[in-house]
Amino acid sequence: MVLCLATVLVHVLLVFLEVAPPNPISRQYSRQVNAWVFPLFEQNWRLFAPDPESVNRQISARTMHTAADGTVQVSGWFDLTAVDTAAVRHEPFPSHTAQNMLRRAWTSYLETHGGDDRQRSQRALMIQRYLRNIAVDRVAARRHGAFESIQLRVITLPIAAPPAADGPGHVAAAPRSADTRYLPWWKVARRASD
Repeated sequence: MVLCLATVLVHVLLVFLEVAPPNPISRQYSRQVNAWVFPLFEQNWRLFAPDPESVNRQISARTMHTAADGTVQVSGWFDLTAVDTAAVRHEPFPSHTAQNMLRRAWTSYLETHGGDDRQRSQRALMIQRYLRNIAVDRVAARRHGAFESIQLRVITLPIAAPPAADGPGHVAAAPRSADTRYLPWWKVARRASD
């Protein structure tokens, strides 16, 4: 009981230091606060002022396995986004996790890695592992066979602007094309799917 109470108090204190205005204590312990808060307890204002998506992303994963005879086997692409969509569709009270876990992990990855897939901080490394672990868990739950590496592919499709009401002579801008990004292969602990 005492351990539970102490954990709750420490959690509340660390989250408070994260959301409070910058002060000497939060600056001094920022490393410890960030290690506790990110990515699971991140606080932001998107609930009150959402930032609507301007693109649709399809995140897929494939795995690689080296057989006993040395041959390398690469799986086909597995659509992780479709798993999330299926978990939300026709669900009157969809899970926040099903709706946002993968999407927010990718957004955080973009924020910490930019376009070159190189982590420059401990937080970036943590976000990379978080994204990798989400993909590994979802692939392992739905595919059979062992694998040692995983690769992600992200296809970004711009959402078309609504038709203009400027009249018949108005020409709409041509939609932008899809952008495909392949992340590097990430090693995972030897994993056997059920």
